[in-house]
Amino acid sequence: MALLMPKYFQRENSNLRANWYRIKTSFTGIKRLVTLPQEDKDACVNAYKFLQRMQGGEETTTEDETKAIAAYYKVLNNMLSVFDLEKLYIPPQLDEKEGLYGNQLLCEQAMLKEMALQDPEKSHLLDMGCGRGRIAHYIASMTGGQVSGYNIDPDQVENAIDWAAETQMSERLHYKVGNHHDPLEYESGLFDGCYSVQAVWPFFKKEELDDHAREMFRVLKPGTRYSCSEYLLSPYFDWNNEEHVSLHRSYLPTLAATQSMYPADVCAALESAGFNIILSAPSKSEAWPICEQKRDLILVARKIVRFLERIRIMPPWVEESLDLLQTGGESWTMAEKAKIADLNWRIVAEKPAQ
Repeated sequence: MALLMPKYFQRENSNLRANWYRIKTSFTGIKRLVTLPQEDKDACVNAYKFLQRMQGGEETTTEDETKAIAAYYKVLNNMLSVFDLEKLYIPPQLDEKEGLYGNQLLCEQAMLKEMALQDPEKSHLLDMGCGRGRIAHYIASMTGGQVSGYNIDPDQVENAIDWAAETQMSERLHYKVGNHHDPLEYESGLFDGCYSVQAVWPFFKKEELDDHAREMFRVLKPGTRYSCSEYLLSPYFDWNNEEHVSLHRSYLPTLAATQSMYPADVCAALESAGFNIILSAPSKSEAWPICEQKRDLILVARKIVRFLERIRIMPPWVEESLDLLQTGGESWTMAEKAKIADLNWRIVAEKPAQ
């Protein structure tokens, strides 16, 4: 571990302030895991088992899926924050000299550029599935404008609100609890753009895509864009290929997703809502090298977790959960290397100007 950590920090970011923030976030995540109420831990474990049963073919309702995802993310966001995954997504490796954090920033910069804002400082953007609000914070810092966001997990929304206050950004960052499957609680034509990062399309059945696409279209001003970096199956994924299906069954619960769509499905829904598709393309680079970096970090950290379990500081379910995450993560790496799935498929859609 003594050899790994300096290399980790050098690759991630040479900025000492950023590294200190990540260390502090990790320790906060550990503290929250240790002090989680038993009911939250049980709900998280049950949610993971529910997601596994889904992949085994069990019929489920959207309502039950939504409840399971909320329970899972309530714990998962704390667990992954320990490993510097506070934004809850793995970006494409756009610069091999950078680690996860640096490549996240590059991904977010590219997504913002694709929105082609006319007046960034006066813009008001919508972050769909905002998590802890760290992406929204960075986007607002780049534009100088406002960002509103919603998320299904009240704990993450509270964290986003607290961070906005701590960084004196509360007047430009606005968060609320919200559900993709409900009508968006925003006025029509309010936003100058909207975006999502591995947060929208993995939670819709095919027949539900149109409703959400129409809501996105409604809240945007004419002539503005939706831009995303989202998990989607590649056109090469074959539901009749048992190897493809087996990998999918293994990795999907690890992604904390309920569904897998093809890009064509999403684009069809967006077009049906009235959007013009500007771009639908694979990620500019693979995410699996960064996945493997995190795998190595988690392998080291699991030794610490097991020690903390022995001295009764960390509960046993944490190690069990990390084992499940790693197993699913390895399946994901195999799927991406086989080019049958993409964590960061890019779609840019524009609402026609009136």
